[in-house]
Amino acid sequence: MSRHLLPTLALAGLATAFTTDAFAHCLVGARFFPATLATDDPCVADEMSLPTVTWSQTADVPPASQLDLGFDFSKRITENFGVTVSQDWTSLRQPNGTLTQGFGNFETTFQYQVLKDREHELAILSGVIVDWGRTGSTGSGFATDYSLLTPTIYVGKGFGDLPSNFSWFRAFAVTGQVGYQVPTNSFDFTQNAFIPQQLVYGASLQYSMPYLKSEIIDLGLPDFINHLIPIVELSLSTPVANNFGNPYTTTGTVNPGVIYIGRTFQVGLEAMIPVNRASGTGVGVLGQLHLYLDDMFPSTIGQPLFGGTTTPRKMTF
Repeated sequence: MSRHLLPTLALAGLATAFTTDAFAHCLVGARFFPATLATDDPCVADEMSLPTVTWSQTADVPPASQLDLGFDFSKRITENFGVTVSQDWTSLRQPNGTLTQGFGNFETTFQYQVLKDREHELAILSGVIVDWGRTGSTGSGFATDYSLLTPTIYVGKGFGDLPSNFSWFRAFAVTGQVGYQVPTNSFDFTQNAFIPQQLVYGASLQYSMPYLKSEIIDLGLPDFINHLIPIVELSLSTPVANNFGNPYTTTGTVNPGVIYIGRTFQVGLEAMIPVNRASGTGVGVLGQLHLYLDDMFPSTIGQPLFGGTTTPRKMTF
C-alpha cells in the first residue's frame, strides 16, 4: 500500500458530496459497526473491498519492502448466512533490488449471524475461514501447497446501553475475534519445517462520531467530522502447537487510524505498528476503499439470495 495508496485515499475527498443519511450494513440497534481493516466486523452483509492496500517492511535484516493488494467480495446467501471470497497479490522488494511478485492462496469465509441484540448493541458471528492450498502463485513463496482451516468467533459490543450519565462515553464500541488455525499438513517438505497451528485473534476500540451526534449530543461540529470513526485495531497470531524447534513468539501489529463513513462506501486509513521485532520493521500503512453493496443496490445485489427481501435501515448523522 505505498505509491498506489494516495489515489485510492483521494476518493475520500468525494465523501462530502454524499448525503448525511446512510444505509448501514452492520447496524445493531442505533449502533453501526464499520468494516474494520485489519480484523472483521461481526455481521454478514453484501459488501466489497476494492482495494485493500498494505505497505510494510519485513522483519529481515536488512528489511525488505512489501506491498499487498487485496480484494474481497461478501454475499448473503440467506439473511443470516453469508460467504466471502478473498484474493491477495504481493510484491516483495529486497534491499538489493530483487523483486518477487505473486498471488496468495484463494480464501473463502463462511459466516453465520448468531445474534443481533439491538437493545444492548451486541452482535455475535461465527465462521470458518478456508485458505485453499495450491490456488496461488506457489513458486513465488506467497502461496502454500497445503490449506488452512480457521474456525472463528466474532463479537461486537456498543456502550450505548450504559446509563445516560456516562454521556459521551456511550459512543465507544469494541469488536473482537478469535480463531484457531489448523493446516491440512503438519510438515512442509519444501521449507523443511513443521507447520504450526496458530491462535489468530484481534480486537478494535472505536469511537463513533455519528453515534455521538445522533444518540448523545450534537456538538455542532463540521459535517465531515460527524462522519468519522477513530479506531485502534490489534491483530495478532501466536503458534500454539506443532511448532517443534521454533519459539512460540506472538507477532502482529497495533493499528491506530480513522474510518470515514459515506452513504454507500467507507474509506479507512491506519498506521501499522509492529508489536515486536519479529513482526516487522518500522511503521507500515493500511488503506481501504470499502463498498456497501446492500446500500448501492438495495433491491438486487444487496438482497439475500434466498429467504425473501429485507429493507435496509438508515443511520442518521
